[in-house]
Amino acid sequence: SQPILGELTASQLTPDSVQLQWSVPEGTFDSFTLQYRDAQGEPQVVPVDGGARTLTVPGLSPSHRYKFNLYGVWGRKRLGPVSTDIVTGEGAGDVSPAPEVEEPPSQPILGELTASQVTPDSVQLEWSVPEGTFDSFTLQYKDAQGQPQVVPMDGGARTLTVPGLSPSRRYKFNLYGVWGRKRLGPISTDAITGEGAGDVCVSDLAPAPDEEEPSSQPILGELTASNVTPDSIQLEWSVPEGTFDSFTLQYRDAQGQPESLLVDGGARTLTVP
Repeated sequence: SQPILGELTASQLTPDSVQLQWSVPEGTFDSFTLQYRDAQGEPQVVPVDGGARTLTVPGLSPSHRYKFNLYGVWGRKRLGPVSTDIVTGEGAGDVSPAPEVEEPPSQPILGELTASQVTPDSVQLEWSVPEGTFDSFTLQYKDAQGQPQVVPMDGGARTLTVPGLSPSRRYKFNLYGVWGRKRLGPISTDAITGEGAGDVCVSDLAPAPDEEEPSSQPILGELTASNVTPDSIQLEWSVPEGTFDSFTLQYRDAQGQPESLLVDGGARTLTVP
């Protein structure tokens, strides 16, 4: 049942791009991840749809050696990598006297990032793109426990509601625009979430604070494992009281890499493949 990654090959080399192709001899992947370093040595990560078998990588530098590593994502497992090395062609600047005429207008521009509709547990973010088009966006912030959170978004998005925040807490949000293989930005904004509903109830009903708070905070029950197979496990948990907005499952894979899985607040079971 575990899919197999075939060979990664490169074709259609130009001074600033390369086309990569790969095969999947057996099975199906949920998605792929391409990793490489740009001409400045900065790591680049490109998510690719599981149905794709080819990818054009633009924004490369002429006469430069690149190593591309492709991973297949299957459930919570990352398989691979398969790799290939290429050297881009010589710069077109020798042939075309004015390459700079092409670049400036084509690079998109990130506008301002603003926060609105701030509640005790969520915030709505909006941003603009005054010029050009981005392939995608990435929002980064740290949750109340200081854990980094990364939210990928489609390039057509201009607004995002971030749920699962903690009341009366300052958050800094960084938004990056992904254009080709470049990551532009960030643009940033700070937001302070509102006071929790429990705090409001306490101030309005001072004589009985103990009756208000416990009922508003949900309780996590026991986590149990069942249906254990050589490559998967089913987890179940209960919520004896209240409702959670979402759950986060964290574990380390066989290679010791940390994995984090976001689960809907209504879920009570999860199969980890």
